[in-house]
Amino acid sequence: MKPTEAVASAVLNTTSVVSGRLAGKGAFALFHMPLVRSRPRSSERELTAAAHVERLDIGGGKHAVTYRWGDGGRPVLLVHGWQSRASRLSAFVPGLLDLGHSVVAFDAPGHGDTGGRSATILDYRDIVSALHDRYGTFDCLIAHSMGALGSFFGLKHGVKAQRIVTLSGVCDFDYLVEEFCAELKVRDGLKVRLHEEIRDRLFPGLPREEVPFSLTDMPRVVRSPLLVVHDEDDTRIRVAQGRRLAAAFGDQARLVVTSGLGHRRILADAEVVRTVLDFVAHGPDGADGSRDAGGTEPRTAPVE
Repeated sequence: MKPTEAVASAVLNTTSVVSGRLAGKGAFALFHMPLVRSRPRSSERELTAAAHVERLDIGGGKHAVTYRWGDGGRPVLLVHGWQSRASRLSAFVPGLLDLGHSVVAFDAPGHGDTGGRSATILDYRDIVSALHDRYGTFDCLIAHSMGALGSFFGLKHGVKAQRIVTLSGVCDFDYLVEEFCAELKVRDGLKVRLHEEIRDRLFPGLPREEVPFSLTDMPRVVRSPLLVVHDEDDTRIRVAQGRRLAAAFGDQARLVVTSGLGHRRILADAEVVRTVLDFVAHGPDGADGSRDAGGTEPRTAPVE
């Protein structure tokens, strides 16, 4: 456990003995606070500089910095994950432009070049929804990690995408809660309080059986073809999350499991980029369905 996490753990668990309600609110706030703000890499700066950059207000005093390449026609939305930024998905931009798409991306609150100290799944939903209102149905939505949850929450609330790609995607909101509680060694009583805060503040409109939010409840809402790409060596979001997502969508989904890329390198791997662009251009069958990202032999053909 890092020193910052150790202090947070001690404070939350000690407070929970005195006031479970106060500790629950503190845990909820910390759960939504990115502790690291990633900086753009030198390889990303030139592409980011070429984008049309705007500020998007989403209410509640929050905003997002948005990026657009192209004229806005045939839009593809890129959605970054936790403690990340839009530029991390820049490897997909040139190929998407070559295919005749415009590319839209954003830095969520507390991420990248956007101000603020926290972000919730509601912020992701609101940003994705606002960009949908501006550009219309997305030709494809490509989301990484926590961005998959936020994007699907937008889809649940009316956003439309003809195709969807998840990269190292989170399937279950509860997975993030469990990882957070395990990392901070949160006591069971405080975990219950955190779940109550999440239910009341993030998902008050959902049926109780659908809280916490899970993408396994989405196939009846989302009918678009889905490409699920996940690395078997991902130690941040385990590959079981990708398998669970693909299994929930059945024949609607194609699962591609890579090896040796982990949670972040998957975003820049040439074979992954090629696989995603092929899916965007040709749909689930693809122009070349005989190869998976990360290998010359198909390794993922039945979805588990």
